[in-house]
Amino acid sequence: MQETQKILIGIAFSPNLKANIFEAVRLANMFEAELVGVHVGPKSEEKKSDLNTILSKAEPLKKPFKSIWKEGKPVDVILETCTQENIDLLILGAIQKENLYKYYVGSIARKITRKAPCSVLLLIKPSVERIPCKHIVVNGLKDDKTEDTIKTAFDLSNKLNCNKLTIVEEVSQEELHVKVNDDKSLRKANIVKERLRTREDQRVKHILEDIENKNITVNTQPIFGKRGYSIGHYAKVKRADLLVMNAPNKLRLLDRIFPHDIEYILSELPTDVLIVK
Repeated sequence: MQETQKILIGIAFSPNLKANIFEAVRLANMFEAELVGVHVGPKSEEKKSDLNTILSKAEPLKKPFKSIWKEGKPVDVILETCTQENIDLLILGAIQKENLYKYYVGSIARKITRKAPCSVLLLIKPSVERIPCKHIVVNGLKDDKTEDTIKTAFDLSNKLNCNKLTIVEEVSQEELHVKVNDDKSLRKANIVKERLRTREDQRVKHILEDIENKNITVNTQPIFGKRGYSIGHYAKVKRADLLVMNAPNKLRLLDRIFPHDIEYILSELPTDVLIVK
């Protein structure tokens, strides 16, 4: 992720507004970045007053806050604002189950995530009081973007004083090339799995050689399963505080019909998720 100089938060006047604003203010100060807020809908004195009241109760911003009020379709307005304001990080408030509330999650989050010109942070558990981040999970899959994503996860770990980071190496079941139907084929499958684990560990270790690390405990975890679904499930089971993922590549038509990588994450967010561009 490039240096974060400008952060945009989507402002929806929902029960989570105060917590979302407080989280965004903390992140802006952490990065020493300018914070911009965009509300999709008409501007009113009441809403303006409510927003200013919340900002006055948050910790003081190191740089002035900028508010933008635009009417239109949420996806279009947010993406246009990202481009016009040269945003480095977009923060969207979200909730876990997309069928309960779809304003900034579900189909809208998918569209924004695919098209956003910057990194996207989806918050499902914002808090007015800062909750320490104790465990970050980051994807370690074989991809050109992965090295930068892992470096971003380390940078965040240092800024958040998080001393535990797990790199999950997702390995597709198709790579096994072994059908298990007896003890012999089971042993063969286990041998292949061990070779794949060794291969993935070596690849990740090569990435880690270029990253300075003093205080963070780093674990690697190979997982066999569907890409996206497996790491999301792991982050949920391990109760990670943040999941850091590569931004999706341009999707083919079939990828938009069937679940694909990040789609599993967006359909039921396991924790707060940062999608790195």
